[in-house]
Amino acid sequence: MRRNRIFASIVTASALLLAGCGTADSAVTTAPSGGLTPIKLQLQWFFQAQFAGYIAAVDQGFYRAQGLDVELLEGGVDIVPQTVLAQGKADYAVAWVPKALASREQGAGITDVGQIFARSGTYQVAWKDSGITSAADLKGKKVGNWGFGNEFELFAGMTKAGIDPGKDVTLVQQQFDMQALLKKEIDAAQAMSYNEYAQLLEAKNPATGQLYTADDFAIIDWKTEGSSMLQDAVWANTEKLSDPNYQAQTVRFLTATIQGWAFCRDNAEKCRDMVVAKGSKLGTSHQLWQMTETNKLIWPSTGGIGVIDETAWKQTVDLSMTTRNQTGDTVLTKAPEGLAYTNDYINQALDAAKAAGVDVTGASFQPAPVTLTEGGA
Repeated sequence: MRRNRIFASIVTASALLLAGCGTADSAVTTAPSGGLTPIKLQLQWFFQAQFAGYIAAVDQGFYRAQGLDVELLEGGVDIVPQTVLAQGKADYAVAWVPKALASREQGAGITDVGQIFARSGTYQVAWKDSGITSAADLKGKKVGNWGFGNEFELFAGMTKAGIDPGKDVTLVQQQFDMQALLKKEIDAAQAMSYNEYAQLLEAKNPATGQLYTADDFAIIDWKTEGSSMLQDAVWANTEKLSDPNYQAQTVRFLTATIQGWAFCRDNAEKCRDMVVAKGSKLGTSHQLWQMTETNKLIWPSTGGIGVIDETAWKQTVDLSMTTRNQTGDTVLTKAPEGLAYTNDYINQALDAAKAAGVDVTGASFQPAPVTLTEGGA
């Protein structure tokens, strides 16, 4: 099958956009004797609250308590996390599932060992007065998307609505901001619930002098459209998973990661401050919004944070094999082979975290409202 440059680019270009816990800040276990094991975790994008749980696990000493000295590798335009992992330049990586599965089909030996985001955070946003409220309404419109594998849910939604993205819409390469929509150069823009959507609400309406509100926009949520796919997951090196030492290390890494995300669920403002201190270029109100919205993608987690839901996995795979882009290519040409995912290590990590008193489901999670300021400052 032909491989369109957008779908294939995830292997060779950037992978861009990319539970009350009484003992969340206590060590789950003590570090084993013999010093700390150095670990490199490749993130999907620049430091921001999307990765706050990993930042907190470093900052609060959760990884060190597991005997791990974790270095967080910042992502960027030319960095594909799953490729960095497959090439042995990192021990673990954070990547969206369909992008990583496409890389696996091209030969990357990687396995999803922890599905941190249980829900998709991708929107397509239009002006409220545009009449665009569903994927079907995109026909004949100028539709923005980032490419690089971030557009799969958009194409899946259009495919489901009977729209041919190669004929029925005008696809526009969108920058990683919302300026094209704000300037009305496109009819609908791609946005993450935790990032670009907030940029709209941080912008001033020149007609009123006030910030835009949610009432000014219409959202197409791919979860509602039935075309959402799994996103941020922790990926491990498949070949190394045959090594008992790497298996044990993976359990310890996931245990501390669970603790980091539980900490950020219960301490959103503290984690906001950690992210800002890490050097994020985004402002404090924007980062608090992002922290809150990211938490919504994780909590509550009925089966426990990180457990891969088979139904959601199957939907992601099925859509990846049936969704077609503008040249008729699909994300995957066949179902994933080999050890594409496993719950073995996350379940062990959940047991360890629960034994230490960590709330791993967040059943009582209630996000606090966030007031955005101009520019997200």
